[in-house]
Amino acid sequence: MTERKPPGVDFESWVDKQIRDADARGEFERLEGAGRPLPPEVESTYDELWWVKRKMAREGMSVLPPALALRKEAEDALEAALTAPSERIVRKILADVNAKIGDMMFKPPPGPPLGKKPYDVEDVVRRWRERRAASDGQGGTGERGGSDT
Repeated sequence: MTERKPPGVDFESWVDKQIRDADARGEFERLEGAGRPLPPEVESTYDELWWVKRKMAREGMSVLPPALALRKEAEDALEAALTAPSERIVRKILADVNAKIGDMMFKPPPGPPLGKKPYDVEDVVRRWRERRAASDGQGGTGERGGSDT
């Protein structure tokens, strides 16, 4: 629409006319999402940063302070380590997250404290072996009966 509002015409009535004309031309037919309810975020109070939040959610980004984001990452890493397919992968996951935790412990960012310390790799490997033995019903430490280190 490139028409400009004519001088002396009430803005609201000019907009209403544009909508009626577009409707008469069928420009509102077969629109994406037609007949479906609006998403919940549209029905809430207006938020100037709605598009930023939607983009961040779509990209899997976090708005948490660095310490809280690392705390979540550490918890996810522990769970991933306990369900890892080999001891080598358990050790790799823990080494990576322990390095990040160590960095943050000695160079704390602004915000709440991390509240985490590096994981005891041997303790987590022992727990991983126990879980694996319980799920395999073998009592062994891996598929080949030994460690994958």
